[in-house]
Amino acid sequence: MNPPPTSTLERPTEIKTKRTPKPMLFGRRGLAEHIALWCFVTIPLIAVAAAVPAAWGWGLTWRDVTIFAVFYVIAGLGITVGFHRYLTHGSFKAKRGLRIALAFAGSMGIEGSPIGWVAAHRRHHQFSDAEGDPHSPWRYGETLRGLTKGFFFAHMGWLFDRDKTNPQRFAPDLLADKDIQKINKYYVAIVAFSALGPALAGATWAFLAGDAIWPAALTALFWGGLVRIALLHHVTWSINSVCHIVGDKPFDSKDKAANFWPLAILSFGESWHNLHHADPTCARHGVDRGQIDISARVIWAFEKLSWAHNVKWPRADRLAAKRSAA
Repeated sequence: MNPPPTSTLERPTEIKTKRTPKPMLFGRRGLAEHIALWCFVTIPLIAVAAAVPAAWGWGLTWRDVTIFAVFYVIAGLGITVGFHRYLTHGSFKAKRGLRIALAFAGSMGIEGSPIGWVAAHRRHHQFSDAEGDPHSPWRYGETLRGLTKGFFFAHMGWLFDRDKTNPQRFAPDLLADKDIQKINKYYVAIVAFSALGPALAGATWAFLAGDAIWPAALTALFWGGLVRIALLHHVTWSINSVCHIVGDKPFDSKDKAANFWPLAILSFGESWHNLHHADPTCARHGVDRGQIDISARVIWAFEKLSWAHNVKWPRADRLAAKRSAA
């Protein structure tokens, strides 16, 4: 791969120091953690593959749809607003209660603990589509075969690399944060709640409605648990893979990041990826007409409620400076 591109763009996630940088990697995943990762990636995938016949066999009720939607929105916004725009890039400042809630909600996405997720994503931005990027689809070259292999690697293959990004280099601020450390400590318990919570919600709903409890719990577990986890995973992973291969590039991002509009709703605005790489700290990613950015609207609501402040909204002069001349 080519060496990391030089850029005059602001790199807010890099740790500036005159000393020798800390190692990029930090140990390896334990076997139990690696097996758990395989389970949480593959089992929901199998569930999605079985979704249609399951719907025919079990039925799909408004109860299941509601539970699915609630858990998807909370976990999805936890990833996009909490892990990504807030903890990784500092697009706004939050009061302590909101900070904890966002870290908890992001952990419900079952995409890794806050510190691990942030460290990997900051590393991605520092070395985007170059040597050192943990999930660039261009790592195997630009041929059809190389890009096909790179797509699958960027989408989910990189998750199975047992070498872990060093948080001491990429997330020292979170390592020093007692609240985030506590969320990290109880990450497994949050994962269990996220996976099994839909079944409990379905059973409770059925009990209150006088319906059969176990069938309601099982269908809620399937749709609100397994299928919801799988869909959120693949939407998130598509930002790493699809949005670094195809799409529009109205801004000069110095890498391959592009906008892919079909994912805008499901990703809560994350698929407006080109502007994000051109201006990583910006709280809004979809800045042009018609670009729906649900995450930005949620941040706006937090600001109006005085739960968030110092929001880094897009500025016309910065957008004009970063707009591609092509």
